[in-house]
Amino acid sequence: MVNVSSLFGQIVSELFTAVNFDNLVAKWGAERHAKGFRSKTQLISMLFCHLAGADSLREIVNGLSCCNGKLVHLGIKEPPRRSTLSYANNHRKAELFEELFWRLSDHFRSTGSMGCRKKKFRFKNKLLSFDSTTISLCLSLFPWAEFRRAKGGVKVHVLLDHDDYMPSFVSITDAKTHDSRMSKELALKPGSIVALDRGYVDFGQFRAWTDQGVFFVTRMKDNCVYSVDKVRPLPENGHVLSDEIVRLTGTGMEEKYPEPLRRITAENPETGENIVLLTNHLRFAASTIGEIYRDRWEIELFFKTLKQNLKVKTFVGESENALRIQIWTALVSLLVIKWLHHLSKAGWSFSNMATMLRLNLFTYRALRAWLDEPYETPPIVPEAEQLKFSL
Repeated sequence: MVNVSSLFGQIVSELFTAVNFDNLVAKWGAERHAKGFRSKTQLISMLFCHLAGADSLREIVNGLSCCNGKLVHLGIKEPPRRSTLSYANNHRKAELFEELFWRLSDHFRSTGSMGCRKKKFRFKNKLLSFDSTTISLCLSLFPWAEFRRAKGGVKVHVLLDHDDYMPSFVSITDAKTHDSRMSKELALKPGSIVALDRGYVDFGQFRAWTDQGVFFVTRMKDNCVYSVDKVRPLPENGHVLSDEIVRLTGTGMEEKYPEPLRRITAENPETGENIVLLTNHLRFAASTIGEIYRDRWEIELFFKTLKQNLKVKTFVGESENALRIQIWTALVSLLVIKWLHHLSKAGWSFSNMATMLRLNLFTYRALRAWLDEPYETPPIVPEAEQLKFSL
């Protein structure tokens, strides 16, 4: 006899055990004018959207309707109507799901439930990457997200923690917002090292970070004017072509950033391309600075993983609030898959885990048993007695 709920039901139960969702609902007044449609049902519906790969409200509702007899263990009496789910996504505050993401993230990190990557560097500084990805939108459907004359879009800005390659800061803005503006929103601890692309070059902000004891590693812009104070010796073996202590000499730069900087030219061992790096860290080996910037590629992989495995390229609602809810619930779903990937002994890649979970959401097996032995025969449900007809 099967005595467990579906995998989806167990996942939802774990989430509601980790975070008191009812308290968050009360805090944000999400159900102040609700008429029976609970925020839990809305959350479960949007998690189903991402984990099952539903492309529209119709697919979400029809998918849950097909499992009508299996929804009780999810806390849902009946599947939502399309109009009801659409209204909730348009009007309930997206901040509810934003705070849910951060509460879950704190919980998983504090319990070590997302794992920890093997350290690539010997230094103990916190290593972070900051970048953004643009999500293109159809301007006729999303007129509020105008980006160019015939194009719409939003940007998702992420500060990635390299301890577990998960976000420690996320901001969703219109696509017109320049990347360098968002760097001012970051609250970085002294000693942190943040790797950025040259789109974030802002020497006023860089000076503020330097005064706070925060280190940065970025690519130097081609039009940057400087003078060389000192040429440092190069390692015998490696891809470092030059290592210099420089000062900025462009117009107004002596006041904006008077401190010495380090200019390193390194060769990318994979492409053979020469890149010029700029950093305020004067002590690390030049090869270490190069590897720090190279590890910034992890944030590109994060965006690729998010877009390939979760529903953040097609949206089930057209309002700004509905879009934000879908992105935040996508990040919650990413946390879920990351957590399951850490627990699993099956040796799957992240994408394989997302695929197998999608195919087995309503499989009735103990979650941890399925994670370890996914191909084991599930418990057999006793067959109902066959009716016999006299013909």
